[in-house]
Amino acid sequence: MKGRNLPMRILIAPDSFKGSLTSRQVAAAMARGVKRACPKAEVMCLPLADGGEGTMEVLVAATGGRTVPVRVTGPLGEPVTAHYGVLGDEKTVVVELAAASGLNLVPPERRDPLRASTYGTGELIRHAWEAGYRRFLIGLGGSATNDGGAGLLQALGVRLYDAEGQLLPPGGAALERLARIEWPERDAWHAATVTVLCDVDNPLLGPRGASRVFGPQKGATPEMVDALERALARWADVTAAFLGEDHRHRPGAGAAGGTGFALMAYLRAAVRPGIEAVMEAVGFAEQASGADLILTGEGKLDRQTLHGKTVAGVCRVAKDRGVPVIALAGAVELEGQDCDALGLAGAFSILSRPMTLSEALAEGERLVEHAAEQVVRLWRHASRRANRMEREGGRVPPETP
Repeated sequence: MKGRNLPMRILIAPDSFKGSLTSRQVAAAMARGVKRACPKAEVMCLPLADGGEGTMEVLVAATGGRTVPVRVTGPLGEPVTAHYGVLGDEKTVVVELAAASGLNLVPPERRDPLRASTYGTGELIRHAWEAGYRRFLIGLGGSATNDGGAGLLQALGVRLYDAEGQLLPPGGAALERLARIEWPERDAWHAATVTVLCDVDNPLLGPRGASRVFGPQKGATPEMVDALERALARWADVTAAFLGEDHRHRPGAGAAGGTGFALMAYLRAAVRPGIEAVMEAVGFAEQASGADLILTGEGKLDRQTLHGKTVAGVCRVAKDRGVPVIALAGAVELEGQDCDALGLAGAFSILSRPMTLSEALAEGERLVEHAAEQVVRLWRHASRRANRMEREGGRVPPETP
């Protein structure tokens, strides 16, 4: 804690609130709230991402890079304009799957994981490839798809045939009919260096696999989940025969509806927690070292938060430096023991009154700002009390039972 005459230094490092605010918007709202509670505080904003939505924006901004717009195929076949980022080194491209194949591109009433395809994400990669880039960071998260990354590979020239020799249509369900694979450009793509950025360690198949864990979030009924599980199992079998290697059990293979599997198997991708790569790019550890308090957050704090999400990454670095972390979220499902496991000093919902989801989304910035203000008011009061007791001889108050 700062001494009496030094300003409090607060590091603001949130992820996006999906469907409502980007990480940059969340950070700005938190900063306004902090300044209302503590006008003299030194505030540093470092918006973060964990491989999902917002990853490209954060990495491009942190490295002084640029974005490239491309007209590609959306999840259900309609054209969409998506962007990939060229980082400041002018050698590395970052592709965010959600930009071309994201759930946000499909209205809830039209979501169909049986047909949704990652083809557009492959088109982004191919565009960058044809522009001469060979180093790729692929952010996985927020997908509308459950096609095992087959669509992405089809855009890179992989041909998938059924038993009658017909090319398979887009979508995960069609993979149950897969009989043969060809890839004329296979040797050329060995020149690519690919790193997958993701926040999950799920395998491709099984109770923790792509279809059973994430399929329902994309509109899959129980019957659809069973069909997609069979289709991805067939995809894994035929791929293993084609490549001579089986990647279905690898952690992260189930990310983004199985796109992690495709990138590992066909493009020999390495896997890295997205939050680690982003924190490294923005210099998070250095900024955290001098902070008195870190404010972070994401749309929902739940059991998934414990496994590679932004809040977990922030807490891991902060714990090593003895800096307390408070998280804000639209919904908080973590218990006290979960906060202890993460190293969170506290987790608070931004909701200040009963409201519908649409109201909460519409009022997101105001709610974040208000919650940040209240948290810092409390923290400032506690800091003053601790400083006063230190001046009075180091007396420590008894623990609250």
